[in-house]
Amino acid sequence: MPEKPFVLGLSGSPRPRANTEHLLTAALEAAAAAGVVTKLVRVTPLLAGLKLPFCTHCSSVCQGRCYVDTELEKSLSELGRADGLLIASPVYFGTVSAELKAYWDFTRQLRTAQALVDVPGAAISVGQCRFGGQETTIRAIHDMMLIHGMVVAGDTVYGLSHGQHGAAAQEPAAADPGGMERAAVTGRHVAELAAALLPYRRARLGVPPAAEPPTT
Repeated sequence: MPEKPFVLGLSGSPRPRANTEHLLTAALEAAAAAGVVTKLVRVTPLLAGLKLPFCTHCSSVCQGRCYVDTELEKSLSELGRADGLLIASPVYFGTVSAELKAYWDFTRQLRTAQALVDVPGAAISVGQCRFGGQETTIRAIHDMMLIHGMVVAGDTVYGLSHGQHGAAAQEPAAADPGGMERAAVTGRHVAELAAALLPYRRARLGVPPAAEPPTT
């Protein structure tokens, strides 16, 4: 059977199963319905086992010495194999959470390896107020993606929905039907892009195409 794309969802919230995860789960469910394999990852626990839970730029090029044999190392390896990415964060002073920023700063090795180049990604954010910094948080996530050379996607699906920068909601997210809807559209968009870009990315990396199923 043809290979299914893998879409990874990163939750930057320090609170599990709260507003940010409500949105991210809706996005991942829509992505799975579109035919991809999905996984939700909480970044906060991955930082707990580190001596310092943030990057100190101790070497250039990054050697990854600070997270060898940790759960963070496993997560970053998995991130480097993703075919699509959904990054979700609550608003903290108009930008992403400290936990998400710390996790992303540890992706320097992936950037050196160009592991995320041309991987489609989209942003999801939730704030306490209707206009509480969601858009600036989304744009911060976009900047993080662009520095890796990723393909930044919004919440638009051909023939279904015009979109904007990404999915945004007000707390409580589960009671914001518009925000939940945009999260689902965002997830579907990333899934479709991941499937469309997978052959191109495999060819760029010199990976042979997956075998097609036999015809009957």
